Amino acid sequence: MSSIYVHIPFCKTRCIYCDFFSTTLLGLREQYVDAVCKEIEQTDKYLDGDQIHSIYFGGGTPSQLTPTQIGRILDTIQTYHPIDPNCETTIELNPDDVTGDYVSKLRLLPINRISLGIQSFHDSILQFIHRRHSSQQAINTVRLLQDNGFNNISVDLMFGFPDETLENWKEDIEQALQLNIQHISAYSLMYEEGTELYRMLMSQQIHEIDEELSRNMYQILMERLSDAGFDHYEISNFAKPNYYSRHNSSYWNNTKYLGIGAGAHSYNRISRQSNISDLKAYIDGINLGKPKREKETLTVEQRYNETVMTRLRTSKGLNTDEIKELFGNEYYHHLMTAATPYYNLGLLKNNDGNLSLTQKGIYISNDIISSLFI
Repeated sequence: MSSIYVHIPFCKTRCIYCDFFSTTLLGLREQYVDAVCKEIEQTDKYLDGDQIHSIYFGGGTPSQLTPTQIGRILDTIQTYHPIDPNCETTIELNPDDVTGDYVSKLRLLPINRISLGIQSFHDSILQFIHRRHSSQQAINTVRLLQDNGFNNISVDLMFGFPDETLENWKEDIEQALQLNIQHISAYSLMYEEGTELYRMLMSQQIHEIDEELSRNMYQILMERLSDAGFDHYEISNFAKPNYYSRHNSSYWNNTKYLGIGAGAHSYNRISRQSNISDLKAYIDGINLGKPKREKETLTVEQRYNETVMTRLRTSKGLNTDEIKELFGNEYYHHLMTAATPYYNLGLLKNNDGNLSLTQKGIYISNDIISSLFI
């Protein structure tokens, strides 16, 4: 089983926090779809004929494409790859792009999961981060999708905005729960270098919230979603039982994946490759049959470190016997020795050979995980 990710980089406007590759050159959408379809054909051997168990349209803003264009891409994938009959096919949508007509046409495609970029239900925050939708639009969009038969819906939320209060965050969580959705991805606001948000921070136009408040926000998130019947199956992801994101889980479980589109990354367990993050250069390269991408063959150390990093982000954790099997006794003993202090501090636990973070350990997960690297 393998996965396919399709990057759609188009955005009407750029959010101030985003550091993903995106572009506002909307006039190139049809040319881009042509190139994406050609790349799918050109890379048909990358996954060695594996059956595809998840397809994910991310961005950017995939809903900047028409359902017809999305359908063309899906048809091309089906032409060149065997598809699992139960394939999870997700598309990210922005609430302001979604109309009744758009949803009804989307319903005709083999798309069975929606990821909705809401971020907040407070209009003042949405305006600050330059989102184009309102809180009411977000609520209406979820209901419209549900009315049209979509019953696997995830929403993205963010916390830790400048001047955001604990009460603001609680209200966001409660509003999301009232919508009867199946999945929530929640992220602490990050100040990524090169973004408008970072520039505002550096010029002291805004200030980060303090660490204790951010920690309290995350604690409330975990407790409230647990009470509401959500499984905390990955550091930033919560789902009702049987609604875990199959696609995201593939990244954490060392599944092969093919990335299509400008800026997309691919991984086949041996090497990693990335397409150029330049729209016109990407299109020209694909059309000439000379794709502009970089490739890196992973060392044993890199593969071990990546396995540790991705698995420990999940509630299932890292199987220590698998480490011994994949990487040998030297890596196994390093892992067990490095993990011992964290057992003693109650930051890691070992259940039948599965090493995982405790709730206390989640708060310093990056420090713990990196200390287990070779």
